[in-house]
Amino acid sequence: MMPKSRHASPEPSESQDMHGGAAWLPHGYSVAPHVHEAGQLVYAATGTVTTTTTRGTWVAPANRVTWTPPGFAHAHRFYGRTDARLLTVPIELCGELLEHPSVFAVGPLLREGLLALTGDRPEPRPGAHRRLLAVVIDELSDTPELSLHLPEATDDRLRAVTDLLHADPARPATLAELGRVAGAGERTLSRLFHSELGMGFHRWRTILRIHHALAHLADGMSVTDTAMACGWSNPSSFIDAFHEVVGQTPGSYQADLRDSRATAVP
Repeated sequence: MMPKSRHASPEPSESQDMHGGAAWLPHGYSVAPHVHEAGQLVYAATGTVTTTTTRGTWVAPANRVTWTPPGFAHAHRFYGRTDARLLTVPIELCGELLEHPSVFAVGPLLREGLLALTGDRPEPRPGAHRRLLAVVIDELSDTPELSLHLPEATDDRLRAVTDLLHADPARPATLAELGRVAGAGERTLSRLFHSELGMGFHRWRTILRIHHALAHLADGMSVTDTAMACGWSNPSSFIDAFHEVVGQTPGSYQADLRDSRATAVP
């Protein structure tokens, strides 16, 4: 559970139907693995949130929202001082959304709907929350998936390699070098990356590093220092990779974080 927040219930129970909650959370705050009978949207109005399941990790900066369908065991971690918003989606409405965890872009209308449904204002008229939730779901149904998903391995040989990289994302080792440590051949590991994780070794490591970069940037680390900490040889190559994966530059991402904090509801 989250710490006591400015709202009554930051981790909504299933009996609360669509009602959500909000809390200001410190950098690095985590929520242990748990399961909901209903669906759940988690939105970082400021900061960044990651959602981890057995299928991997999804990361959502302030311009994205995470979706976890019913029945998926999941955990959360928050980066930067985060205005965390949690919204329960009743199980009868979950069929409108994807059947697997994901991340979606947040436009102005979706953002305002999420903030209103997780705020502390009373329902203005009977049924108003339900109608607004329908708008939120319609927006999500028409929004492209922007997953920033880092899948996880099940094969022991591949898992040994990904564990090494999780422990040190900046590690410059080649796949052949990592394979020698893990006791597997480069060709076998390359095949496993594509068959199990749906991407090559270099792509997987880039997304892993971007996940760590998002956390560092949310905590106020400079772009240059983040590039070095996450394994890039120079800031320009980091900026190019970050823009390709996230859709904006690291500087723009940090500016958005500052703007969202400045306009956040106290």
